[in-house]
Amino acid sequence: MPQRLLTDRFCAGAKPRDGEIQTDYFDTQVSGLALRASETYKSWSLHYTFGGKRRRLTFGAYPSISLASARTRADEAKAAIAEGRNPNAVASETLQAICELYMARDGAKLRTAEWRKSVLDRHIYPTLGARPIAEIKRSEIVRLLDQIEEGSGPVMATQTLAVLRKVMNWHATRSDDFLSPVVRGMARTKPSERARERVLTDDELRQVWQYASDHGVYGSYLRFLLLTAARRSEVAGMTWAEINGGDWTLPAARNKTKLDLVRPLSRAAQDILEGLPKAVGFVWSSNGGARAISDFGGFKRELDAASGVKGWRLHDLRRTARSLMSRAGVPSDHAERCLGHVIPGVRGIYDRHQFHREKAQAYEALAAIIVRIVTGTEGEVVPIRRGKR
Repeated sequence: MPQRLLTDRFCAGAKPRDGEIQTDYFDTQVSGLALRASETYKSWSLHYTFGGKRRRLTFGAYPSISLASARTRADEAKAAIAEGRNPNAVASETLQAICELYMARDGAKLRTAEWRKSVLDRHIYPTLGARPIAEIKRSEIVRLLDQIEEGSGPVMATQTLAVLRKVMNWHATRSDDFLSPVVRGMARTKPSERARERVLTDDELRQVWQYASDHGVYGSYLRFLLLTAARRSEVAGMTWAEINGGDWTLPAARNKTKLDLVRPLSRAAQDILEGLPKAVGFVWSSNGGARAISDFGGFKRELDAASGVKGWRLHDLRRTARSLMSRAGVPSDHAERCLGHVIPGVRGIYDRHQFHREKAQAYEALAAIIVRIVTGTEGEVVPIRRGKR
């Protein structure tokens, strides 16, 4: 266990020692205080004895918690120990400090890291962030969920609870004493209620498509989203390097299934790409490919106001496209592979055929039915109704 006088300069450049995954550097100024450094994160902890047992108290991630702040919190915890109080109950181990440590160590690996951080910043930190995590009661969480439900709706309350539950369960696996106050039954919606069923009708699809046709990169992005049945983030993060001829390969690093996904683009989808300014970097960009487009909220509000279509999300285009594939007679397995879904069961395990030709046909069928809808030449096909696909 290396000991040294910790300085701001040393903390900023600290790395694990050779041959070690992580190293605890103990401060000679405040006994027991240690900076734990790995290749990907750094965190503060206090090693102490309480009740005859050696224990470790985490303070939060560095540099969110500075060296000076860590020393102050360590002194507060040691004062509590001297008074016979468990330092887990002092303010040094706040909910915000634990959340920041979780995000630095495990949360940053998740695809939804930015969204989780925004939930913490907007809904959790202002009310409970400064509270010692060991003192937070179930009734406090219930009151917080009540406030969120009243202001942002039951779905947002349930999503906030899910983030809070994850952090508290994570902390419980690392603490000798902490028990999460979150229990089953606290969610404000049921799973069946959270599942969306929204599918755009023919008239709505026509209005949205026509509006998008005249609105630059965002409009092209929306039409491409529908033609590929891809997720919003998959298309938004698309780069020119992922395009090879008529194929778009979504790399495993950006795919929910962690597998490369080849999408053979329809002629209509390729035409949209050919109409965009060629650049290096992101396809959907307003500054030459350096940064991907991101203000979907502003574009969506303008689209809703101009088209008159309400109560839908960009992700609903994916469900709409899937429904249109069924309507066009695309076999279910082929449609699911276009969406990037893993086929369950034995077939999914043993069938390694890439289905490139079948997916290409499915995307052309999707494009054809969209063209017929937006041009009013749909013919005998039964119109889409709102509801489950």
